[in-house]
Amino acid sequence: MAKAMTSQNRVAPSADGIAASAKAAKKGRGLPPVEQWNPPFCGDLDMRIARDGTWYYLGSPIGRKGLVKLFSSILKKEGDAYFLVTPVEKVGITVEDAPFVAVDFDVADAGPDQTLTFTTHVGDQAVAGPDHPIRVERDAETGEPSPYILIRRNLEALIDRKSFYRLVEIGTEAEHDGARWFGIVSGGAFFPIIPAAELG
Repeated sequence: MAKAMTSQNRVAPSADGIAASAKAAKKGRGLPPVEQWNPPFCGDLDMRIARDGTWYYLGSPIGRKGLVKLFSSILKKEGDAYFLVTPVEKVGITVEDAPFVAVDFDVADAGPDQTLTFTTHVGDQAVAGPDHPIRVERDAETGEPSPYILIRRNLEALIDRKSFYRLVEIGTEAEHDGARWFGIVSGGAFFPIIPAAELG
C-alpha cells in the first residue's frame, strides 16, 4: 500500500518546474551544456512545437517569448525524439517538423565567397556552411520543397517560405555528385536544391 501511495504522490513534470530548473542551471549568456546533462527521464510533457514554430503547452500557445527562448535553449534531440533537459530532469515533447523556423537571413560577400547568416524565430543565428548545412526535402507526391538548416547540435530550422524564395533568387548551378544541380553557395560549400534538368 505504501508503494502505491508513493507512485501516486510523485510529482508529474510541469512547464513551470522545467523553467525553474533551466533558469537555475543557466550561467552567463551562452547556451546551457545540455549535451553534458544525463538526468533521469521523467515522462512526457503536453508540449508541442508546431510546424510554424509556435510552442503549445496543454493545448494553448505559449505567449511569452522569453519563456519560449528559455525552453528552446534546453532542447535536446536523441534519435528522432525531442526532450527538454535540465540537470535534474528530462521530459519528452512533440515536434511536428523542426524545432526552429529560420525567418530571415543576411547575405555577405556575394559571389563565390558568399556567406548566408540565418536567424531563427527565437533569435539563434547560424552561418550556412559545412558546420551548418542546408538540406532540402521534397514531398514524394507533390514535389513541394521543405528546406532546412542545421542550427546547433543536431537541431534544425525549417527555412520559411519567404526566405526560401529569396534563396532561389540568389541560387546558382554547380556540379554535385556527378550531375548538374541548382543550389545555394555559402561558407565555401554548395547546397543542392533541385537537379538543373528539372528547372523550368
